[in-house]
Amino acid sequence: MDITDRKKKILSIIVKEHIKTAEPVGSSALVDKYNLGFSSATIRNKMADLEELGLIKQPYTSAGRIPTEAGYLLYLDSLKRKDLKEKNAKEINEGLKGMNEEDFRYTAKIIASISGQVVFWAFHKNSLYYTGVSNLFQQAEFSNANLVYDVSLVIDRMEEIIADIYETIPFQPQVYLGTDNPFGSIFSSIMFKYDRDNKTGLIGILGPVRMDYDKNLSIFNYLYNKFKK
Repeated sequence: MDITDRKKKILSIIVKEHIKTAEPVGSSALVDKYNLGFSSATIRNKMADLEELGLIKQPYTSAGRIPTEAGYLLYLDSLKRKDLKEKNAKEINEGLKGMNEEDFRYTAKIIASISGQVVFWAFHKNSLYYTGVSNLFQQAEFSNANLVYDVSLVIDRMEEIIADIYETIPFQPQVYLGTDNPFGSIFSSIMFKYDRDNKTGLIGILGPVRMDYDKNLSIFNYLYNKFKK
């Protein structure tokens, strides 16, 4: 989609604000918090354009705007790769020092703590470990009773889902967002497969569509490079 840099900048800020707050983002918030260099009227006009393009939407009357799935995808497409924080890199290095299954389980817990999401690790197609499930239920999206039930069903079926998709996952980090997500459209995940000592494994993270892609992609790009060595 061909949109102006100004609109891309506003979309990026709306995505980041929504990720941070879980609330709709209004034009006044953009004016108050960011020195964008153009008027509130211009921001409102650009937000109206973004809505017309299907990149943001109004969840209810008199609310600000939230990103749509298309908005997140465009945001991801223009996201610049960031290095993992040195402290987090050291924690992961410490966890992976032996590169064995016990270390992988420990590292999964470290990643769940850093990311605030569920982390799953398939040591091969039929051996799965996951941790951080309580993190999902702390997300604003999943406080609704019906969604709690939906999330619980996915957790119960996680081994089956991963067995079904195992062969299709690439050997580099890939984001699966919304309708493309094998766990369900209310989720986003990042996964990649690796080959070590002639054995394949799969590492993934599961969270809401409103996850911190900046942070989580930096974690998974770092892991990917560790397993490439």
